[in-house]
Amino acid sequence: MKKLLNTLYVTTPNVYLSLDGENIVLLQEQRDLGRVPLHNLEGIVCFGYKGVSPALMGACAEKGIGLCFLTQYGRFLARVNGPVCGNVLLRETQYFRAADETQSIAIAKSFFAG
Repeated sequence: MKKLLNTLYVTTPNVYLSLDGENIVLLQEQRDLGRVPLHNLEGIVCFGYKGVSPALMGACAEKGIGLCFLTQYGRFLARVNGPVCGNVLLRETQYFRAADETQSIAIAKSFFAG
């Protein structure tokens, strides 16, 4: 079962995000606004993008934390994701079997039998 985590929304203008150990540090004009532990997050959404340190981007990609950049009005700019997991060959076989009528009928019969 997937553990649902939090999303950090950064709406304060001119905030720079950096990494300090396993924490995200929110900086505004060289002042600490706050710290958020990385292990509590599933995603980060930044409005009015000022900047994110490369170290934080790398840590987010490594831990599978989505990082999304939007304009101050909410228009999409960019997104940073880690490696995509999944089996391409399995998905290809599933599409092939769905397109083949004899195989898809056999699968549908097993659904009805269940």
